[in-house]
Amino acid sequence: MISLLSAFFSSFIATLLIIRFEHLHSHLSADSDLSGPQKFHKNAVPRIGGVSIALGVLIALLLKLQVQANSTIEITLLVCAIPVFAIGLTEDLTKKISVRMRLFFTAIGALMAINLLGIQITKLDIPGIDYLLGFSPIAIVFTVFAVTGLSNAYNIIDGFNGLSSMVGMITLMALGYMSYVLADPLMISLSFMMVAAILGFFVWNYPRGLVFLGDGGAYLIGFWIAIISIMLVSRHDNVSPWFALLVNGYPILETLFTIYRRKIHQGKSPGQPDGIHFHSLIFRRVLNSNHSGTKKTDWFTDNAKTSPYLWVLTSFAIVPAILWWQSTPILIGFFVLYILSYVWLYKRIVSFRTPGWMHPIK
Repeated sequence: MISLLSAFFSSFIATLLIIRFEHLHSHLSADSDLSGPQKFHKNAVPRIGGVSIALGVLIALLLKLQVQANSTIEITLLVCAIPVFAIGLTEDLTKKISVRMRLFFTAIGALMAINLLGIQITKLDIPGIDYLLGFSPIAIVFTVFAVTGLSNAYNIIDGFNGLSSMVGMITLMALGYMSYVLADPLMISLSFMMVAAILGFFVWNYPRGLVFLGDGGAYLIGFWIAIISIMLVSRHDNVSPWFALLVNGYPILETLFTIYRRKIHQGKSPGQPDGIHFHSLIFRRVLNSNHSGTKKTDWFTDNAKTSPYLWVLTSFAIVPAILWWQSTPILIGFFVLYILSYVWLYKRIVSFRTPGWMHPIK
């Protein structure tokens, strides 16, 4: 409990200081580019909220280390996350780091985790694929790909106040709950410690958007969740690997659909930004198109109202993952259903045929 409180208050206070002394660092930290296709804020806002989350986890782990000497795995995971967070934070400060370079450093972090924590994705409960994953080099490459992809996914969905951070907390709470069911105190600690650190940031980010998560924070959250998801399946043979896939269903699907949309449908580079993510469409065609009457001074602007739609979408994947965590066939069925629902809803919104139940009550 002390570690959770320390993670929350450290992050909370650090975020407050970032906001309070914005004038001292805004020339480096502020997101001043308001013209991009994924930009929906009106004023320059600090985008280094990830510093608060990293600090919260660090302080919590240091306090825990004083009480419980056997915290090697937690410290090791934090060390593995350093290159991931560092390259993201560098992008937040310089705005000059390419997607390829960020993915490269994330892959380094993944390789460190594979070697230092001894984790690999060795099965998907699919004959043939499981045979290939039985070869360590193939398993290592696949694990690096999965960790790097999910880390980047959290950066992709980081488009509105509270979106990426709350999706991360919902997912971590699901992982923490499963760890409780499996009586795994280490995984409980890793899950809820990050939840507490994110929450300290979240109260300043949502709904008013006083500070942004930034690439450093998004990559850190995604990396942490990816490693925990793999560890949970690796440590408990009775957990289906499809639990890890479905519990991360929304960011995974958003990333895969983004790659398809940009590379195949638009013929552009997958790393080139656009403004037609699922969350962008909800903002533009479900909320903003209704001219719901929010004023600039309102806390719950259309920006803030967008995120809850995706929180619910996230939960639609997480609930069946928790209920049927042992059954691969059922989880595969729900994953397919989730994909079909996502694509159907996306097509309805992009073609201006949004279902009536999605429109806010006036």
